[in-house]
Amino acid sequence: MTALLLLPLLLPFAVPALARRALDRLAPVTALWVITVSAVVLAGCSLAALGGFVLTGLLKLPVFAALGELVHPLPTASDLVVVPAATVSVGALAVCAGTLARAALREFRAFRSARSEACRRPAAGDLCVVDSPHPDAYALPGRPHRIVVTTAMLRSLDVAEREALFAHERAHNRGGHHYFLAAAELAAHCHPALRRVRGTIRLAAERAADEAAAAAVGDRRLTARAIARAALAGQDARSVRPDLAPAATSGPVPHRVKALLAAPHVPRPAAAWVAALLVACTAVSFVSSATGVLDFHHRVEIAQGEESR
Repeated sequence: MTALLLLPLLLPFAVPALARRALDRLAPVTALWVITVSAVVLAGCSLAALGGFVLTGLLKLPVFAALGELVHPLPTASDLVVVPAATVSVGALAVCAGTLARAALREFRAFRSARSEACRRPAAGDLCVVDSPHPDAYALPGRPHRIVVTTAMLRSLDVAEREALFAHERAHNRGGHHYFLAAAELAAHCHPALRRVRGTIRLAAERAADEAAAAAVGDRRLTARAIARAALAGQDARSVRPDLAPAATSGPVPHRVKALLAAPHVPRPAAAWVAALLVACTAVSFVSSATGVLDFHHRVEIAQGEESR
């Protein structure tokens, strides 16, 4: 059981490199879905593994074995491995819970502040203009969705570039990209290796919105120019937008501009192999954690004396 529960904790370290390759080879929307789902499943599997170690360590203690109605403490292969693993797992779960709670509270406050600011301003459709000397623009999810843009950002772009920027932000809201960013943030708090995947998911969301904006305005070069100029205008500005609110100026802008100036994405045979490796890594983690949990359940039944009844 110990080896099975170790796999879900080790496999996420291989994911950041696979995620970057998947984004380079897959269509942005496909990459966004594949990477995000893989990150969430891997995060859940790592939590299940940590929980399995904690419960195994607790049920080896007579007091907890009695509370669990076990006839005798849970038998394991080696106390030298299980007890330290359970101790480390308790600390890891406590850190995950603490950092996630702080991040969730901070983001909730940021969203509430941003929604309050947007509701106080007159809106033209889904567009909300905020009077500010700091150039900024972002997609604000909620009911209704809003495109928040500052007056400084509007002054930085011409009419055509503004339309491209608005198309980009609308693509974020239409695609529900804030859900992907929230999932990436959640996964990053569950396993340290998945923190590097968080940036890849954000880039995938921006690339997906870039392509949607280019299709909407019918001009890839115009979209690239709008994003580049918006990023240059806002690079030194103080932004107060929530971290989970997608924005055209976030992520590695030069990489995104280069992709827009290139030809539209064409599927390549190598892309299938990268996606298959990422899915296989996720599947192995899921099977390992599920098998480990089932083995733990079987050991508990034995310790409860059900096998002899």
